Amino acid sequence: MTETRPLPKLVIFDCDGILVDTENLANRRLAEWLSDAGFPTTFEYCRKSFSGRSMVSVQKEIEETTSVRLGADFVERWNAGLPDLFAHGVEAIPYVREFIEAVRAAGIAYCVATSARISKMHITLGQTGLLPLFEHAMFSATMVSRGKPFPDLFLHAARTTGFAPAECIVIEDSVAGTQAGIAAGMRVFSYHGDPYSDRDGLIQAGGILFDDMRELAGLVPIH
Repeated sequence: MTETRPLPKLVIFDCDGILVDTENLANRRLAEWLSDAGFPTTFEYCRKSFSGRSMVSVQKEIEETTSVRLGADFVERWNAGLPDLFAHGVEAIPYVREFIEAVRAAGIAYCVATSARISKMHITLGQTGLLPLFEHAMFSATMVSRGKPFPDLFLHAARTTGFAPAECIVIEDSVAGTQAGIAAGMRVFSYHGDPYSDRDGLIQAGGILFDDMRELAGLVPIH
C-alpha cells in the first residue's frame, strides 16, 4: 500500500542553487576574499561550509573561532560587489521554471526564502527572468534574527503567508537550509544536481534527495 502524502499548501523555494546557479561563482569569490583577509581557504571548503548561509553568519563564525578580523564593512563590501560578480550572466537552474509553473497551475501558494538580501535576489532572479514569478513573496534572512540552519526564516515565511509549518514544503540545496527546514517542522526536498553538493550532509540533515528538477513533480504531490 502506498502512502498518501498530503498536498502542500505552500512551497518554499531557496534561491541560490535552487532557482539560480550562483553558488559556485559566489564561493570562488568568497574563498579569494577570505584568503586575502588572512583566513587561508579553498573554494571546496567554502562551498561545503558556507553554502546557503548569510555573510553575517559566515563573518561571525570566522571571527568567533579564529583571530582573523574581516572588518566592520565586510558584509557591506561583499553586497556592493555582487552586481559586478553576476554581471556576466546568471543561469536559472535547469527545469526549475517548469516546476514553478506546475505549482502555479495547481493553485498552490509559493514563495522564495533565502539567506541572500532582497537586493541580491533582484539581480539574480532578474537576470534569469524568474523575478516576476516571485515578486509577490520574497523573504530574506535579514528579516529574522537568526539565519539558516535555524528555522526562523522558514517559520517567518509560513507565518506571513498564513500557513502552518506542517502544510509547507521546502526546496533546498544546502545542508544549512535543509537543517533549517527540518527544524521548522517542514518536509524538505534537497537538490544535489551540482557536482559540489554535499550529498551525505543532505541525507544526514534529513532531506528527501533528488538531482534533477524534472523529478520533483513526481516526488512532491501537487495534483
